[in-house]
Amino acid sequence: MKYNYDRVYVKVNTDFDSTGYMMPRSIVWSDGRIFNIDEVKDFRPASSLDRNHSGYCYTIIIRGEEKFLFFEKTSEYFASRFGRWFVERPCANRE
Repeated sequence: MKYNYDRVYVKVNTDFDSTGYMMPRSIVWSDGRIFNIDEVKDFRPASSLDRNHSGYCYTIIIRGEEKFLFFEKTSEYFASRFGRWFVERPCANRE
């Protein structure tokens, strides 16, 4: 069975250090469940080609499992909306 991925936009509790580096600390699902991020293993630029947004991909560890957490920058025209976080959830191919 092939899988596609749906984006699930989530709340992320984040710390910023004195240099401005953004460090995600936990993910909060819409139902209120909180998943602490045990480790950030990698950070790299990533773009969203289908929506023409630039952003970042964090490789994180939650409960011993490696996951990907994405930060999607929003339009430069909305100064108060810097960006938003999402994770990808597998869903069955819709073909």
